[in-house]
Amino acid sequence: MSTRPSSRARRLPAPTAARTPAEDLGILLTSALGAFKDRLHAHLAAAGYTDLGPSFGFVFRSLADEPMSLAQLASRLGITSQGTLKIVDEMERRGYVQRKEDDADQRVRRVALTGRGRSALREARRFHAGVERELTKSLGARRVADARAVLEVLSGDEAGTRRWLRPVW
Repeated sequence: MSTRPSSRARRLPAPTAARTPAEDLGILLTSALGAFKDRLHAHLAAAGYTDLGPSFGFVFRSLADEPMSLAQLASRLGITSQGTLKIVDEMERRGYVQRKEDDADQRVRRVALTGRGRSALREARRFHAGVERELTKSLGARRVADARAVLEVLSGDEAGTRRWLRPVW
């Protein structure tokens, strides 16, 4: 089996110091993320979620499976309890989360997604899956899988163990 790329395969330029800033990998990654986020926010706004904060998605994912105490959520997000409280207060004012008493320990209050929060999370997940389907249709499953593998390496998550990312302020 030959390892030479086919003549139809797109050849990428070799890395050099003479590249323009637009060709820089970091710029391309940042630009791709920005474009993805812009599309996501437009999609969510069209679905009625016009008041989402920049860190809400991290909290939605963290609370998707079960309610958490503020301390657990802060630990999961990798930020201070004060920072977490600020995000949770904002999300609660906007109707995405609520605080509930813990069934086992009445001293603990757990943060849980409301119906509106779960609905926003479902809509965001629908968007994510749609983008992946679009890419697979236009580029092919192999290229999308390769891109995912590259992104996992770049993020330090080759084993697929990094489940949570820290919010960016």
